[in-house]
Amino acid sequence: MRVLGVDPGLTRCGVGVVEGGAGRPLTMLGVGVVRTPADAELGDRLVAVERGIEQWLDEHSPGYVAVERVFAQHNVRTVMGTAQASAIAMLCAARRGIPVALHTPSEVKAAVTGSGRADKAQVGAMVTRLLRLDAPPKPADAADALALAICHIWRAPAQNRLQQAVAAHRTQAAPGASRTPGAPRTTGTSRTLKGRTA
Repeated sequence: MRVLGVDPGLTRCGVGVVEGGAGRPLTMLGVGVVRTPADAELGDRLVAVERGIEQWLDEHSPGYVAVERVFAQHNVRTVMGTAQASAIAMLCAARRGIPVALHTPSEVKAAVTGSGRADKAQVGAMVTRLLRLDAPPKPADAADALALAICHIWRAPAQNRLQQAVAAHRTQAAPGASRTPGAPRTTGTSRTLKGRTA
């Protein structure tokens, strides 16, 4: 499984590509940051983020894109920029038919470090260890993007099994799901009536 992780942001949008599978070694294929100048017009910055992500998709052809789920912050301006960059990443992936997964920061931290309350230094240290790197990727946005990719690689199999189980349960629970197409539906009332006339 090859995953492009995106840590969305307008000034610095972290991107990282990891390949591997659950229970198998992980390999980093690339990591970096898409930057935009803070004094540029919003539209121009969004175009720059789009172009940067498109270049990463062209170069690495990931099978999945994992994006950090935007959560509420005290700084509305910051969360708006994060949400806009997140939408650009999802748009780029959807345009190519690449599945997108959203993971919360706590999910990523728990998957990579074992604690949903880990700080950025702990996440960077574990990413370095898991990918057998010489040093933590800089800036932290880049390390976070790799952590997102790792999180998805490890969580996707379990999520897929859960989704399949839910889908199977819904199919079995649907009215008439086990009934032969075209066959008359038998109800409790009709069985009672048959019992009386037998």
